[in-house]
Amino acid sequence: MNRTPVVFIHGEWLHALSWESWAERFAGRGFLVLTPGWPGEAPGAAEMRRSPAAFGDLGLDALTDHYAGIVRSFDTAPVLVGHAVGGLIAQHLIGVDLGRAAVAIAPAPVNGIVLPGDRPGPWPGKEDGDGPRVPLSPERFRALFANTLDAAQAERLFDRYVVPAPRRLLTELGGTGAGRGPSAEADTANTGRGPLLLVSGQEDLIVPDSVTRAAYKAYGDSTATTELKQFADRAHSLVVDNGWRYVADHVLGWLDDHGVRAHPREG
Repeated sequence: MNRTPVVFIHGEWLHALSWESWAERFAGRGFLVLTPGWPGEAPGAAEMRRSPAAFGDLGLDALTDHYAGIVRSFDTAPVLVGHAVGGLIAQHLIGVDLGRAAVAIAPAPVNGIVLPGDRPGPWPGKEDGDGPRVPLSPERFRALFANTLDAAQAERLFDRYVVPAPRRLLTELGGTGAGRGPSAEADTANTGRGPLLLVSGQEDLIVPDSVTRAAYKAYGDSTATTELKQFADRAHSLVVDNGWRYVADHVLGWLDDHGVRAHPREG
C-alpha cells in the first residue's frame, strides 16, 4: 500500500539530524519519512563545524529549488514540515501547489514581513569575519536559540545538531524587499492549496511569536485552510528540545483532523 511521504526541511544552524526524533515518530504512524539535508551537507554536525567550506555560498533560491526538486520526485504529494528557513520554504512550495499540506514551525518571515530590528539573533557580526560561513558558539546557541533550556540540555543539543550557517543565506533572511529574491515570497491568496499550519514558540528570540502571527494574518484573505498554534514557554529549539514530542504530536493530530493520513486511501 502506498504511504504518504513527509519531507522535513531543517532550518539554519541545525543539521538534518535535528529531525531524527520526528522521523521516528512519524514513521511509527506509517508515514514515509525523508529528512534530506541541504546541498553539501555532511553526515554529522561535528564534521560540518570542522569544515571551513560548509554549505559554500548557498542562498535561499538554490535551497528552495533543491527541496522543490525533491517534492516533485514523488508520485504521491508529500507533506512538508519545515523549521525556520525550512518553514519559509514549506510556505513557498505549498503556495505554488507543491505538496499535500505544509507545517511551518517558527518560520523565517515571508512577503516582506520584517524581523524586529532589536532582536538579539545570531546574525553575522564583526567577530564572525567575512568568510562564507557563520559559526554559532555554544554560548550564543544557549542564549539565543535554546534560551529556555538548562546548560546540560543546551550543550547536548549543540554537540548533536548545531552547524554553521551560510553567510549569504543569513544575509538574505535578514534583509527586506527585492534583495531577498523570489523564494522569500509565498502566495498567501492561493485558495486551491493544501492546508497550512503555522507554529510559534512564545519565548522564541530568533523568530518571535509576533512574526509568526503576522504571517498568519497575511493569509487572512484566502479561503484555504490556515491555522496557527502557539506554544507557551518554548524557544526556537522547540523542534529538538525535551518538549519536541508535544509539537510533533500536535502536528500529527492536525494532519489527521484534515484528512492527511499515512495511507492516502484511509478514511
